[in-house]
Amino acid sequence: MTSPRPRLAATLAFTLLLAIGCGEENGGEYSATQSNSSETVSVNVPVLSDTARLGETLFNANCSECHGVNAAGSSQGPTLIDKIYEPGHHADFSFHLAVRQGVKQHHWGFGAMDPVSGVSAEDVDKIVCYVREIQYANGIFEDSAALSACQVK
Repeated sequence: MTSPRPRLAATLAFTLLLAIGCGEENGGEYSATQSNSSETVSVNVPVLSDTARLGETLFNANCSECHGVNAAGSSQGPTLIDKIYEPGHHADFSFHLAVRQGVKQHHWGFGAMDPVSGVSAEDVDKIVCYVREIQYANGIFEDSAALSACQVK
């Protein structure tokens, strides 16, 4: 008799990937509104924790070309300061998958995101902390428990 664990792990992985890859673009709570223009959202940047400041440096070096300064978006990629990317819809792990595997276009019209080489899992944790602190300061989510990426590990 085989153990149910591999089947459970496969089911959980499939569910996570489905949640990441399938937006609710047909009028759901997570409908995207940003276009492919150079418009960005207005972002309030809070006083950042030490981890988030490290994440900001990493974000600027690896992500801001497409996702804009302060994750506000650009003509090359969407803002991350949007309800679509709140922790309940795109968990911290989804950022890790996006960096490692890339993302096919599903919420926005910017095209697919290629994997980002040279960014470690620890670096992604810091980047997620940075994005989450900005999201929290801008009312994207209200539960401070979602700032878990900012906890020193």
